[in-house]
Amino acid sequence: MKAVVLCGGEGTRLRPFTYTQAKHLLPVAGKPVVEHALAAVREAGIAEVGIVVGPGVERPFRDRLGDGSHLGLRLEYILQPEPKGLAHAVLCAERFVGDDPFLVYLGDNLLQEGVTGVVDVFCSRNPAAVVSLRRVEDPRRFGVAVIEGGRLVRLVEKPNDPPSDLAIVGAYAFTPLVFQAAREVRPSFRGELELTDCLQWLVDHGHPVLPHEIRGWWQDVGRPEDLLLANRLLLSQIEPRVEGEVDAGSTVEGPVVIEGGARVLGSRLIGPVVIGKEAVVERSTVGPSAAIGPGALVRDATVVDSIVMEGARVAGGGLERSVLGRSVAVMGGGAKVSGAFLGDGSALGLEEGR
Repeated sequence: MKAVVLCGGEGTRLRPFTYTQAKHLLPVAGKPVVEHALAAVREAGIAEVGIVVGPGVERPFRDRLGDGSHLGLRLEYILQPEPKGLAHAVLCAERFVGDDPFLVYLGDNLLQEGVTGVVDVFCSRNPAAVVSLRRVEDPRRFGVAVIEGGRLVRLVEKPNDPPSDLAIVGAYAFTPLVFQAAREVRPSFRGELELTDCLQWLVDHGHPVLPHEIRGWWQDVGRPEDLLLANRLLLSQIEPRVEGEVDAGSTVEGPVVIEGGARVLGSRLIGPVVIGKEAVVERSTVGPSAAIGPGALVRDATVVDSIVMEGARVAGGGLERSVLGRSVAVMGGGAKVSGAFLGDGSALGLEEGR
């Protein structure tokens, strides 16, 4: 079985970060969103992965992920020339898939249980497709599935009057028959080929589509606020590991990861926390729920429930519920910043008492 991980789209709702970074390469809990997705694919026993990317971003993906060998995977990069929908993105992977069954995973979706469950259902029952579902309080924001006799019989996209509370999650398993569906369905009102329409095509043509209901949390990363929520969820699962330096004047409480080359000096870490490679934390309190990126600097500051990306600096004052892009500088004396989303290379000066 192969996997196709969809990493297209411009990520407009994640600006300012996506002006300078690919959406799926934004870091949460110490590594890019897509690496968390790829780890789930590997845990499901799949090694051959096609990553579908849009124009202009293949190089950043290659620079970060390479051929996938360091992740235990074999990666191939597939271009989606235009953003014509999820089913179009899947159709772009037809040559890579060939005659094999395959997993489709949206690269900005994170599942507590991973994707092993949907793969297991597909391999044990041999349907045309398996769709991951989760019960939600407000199904109107999602594609919604109707189940009868253990099979999916109808799909409705963002209905005003939902026929069920089962939302479609971004993990599917297919036979190559879905490519025929993608060629035969018509574009939606958005001008895109929709995976929900392909699934309905399979149902209407008598091909079994099975549900797989997930129980754990499900989080997509579509907005800056979602980065923070995903960061919290993933940090809650980290295994403590200390490879960097922690001096005698520092304390470490709870689950903390300190990557190689990082230095923690005269500081307090309150897990869950990740400190990236070559980062420096000095005379500061970091955590809980904070991820400090590689080469970042936190000095004389407090950082809580935040993401500080590679090379950023926080000196003086406090930071909470915020995301700082690469090489951002937040400088000041004693002031606190809350709810800030600062794009790469920006700077914020704080006045004492503000």
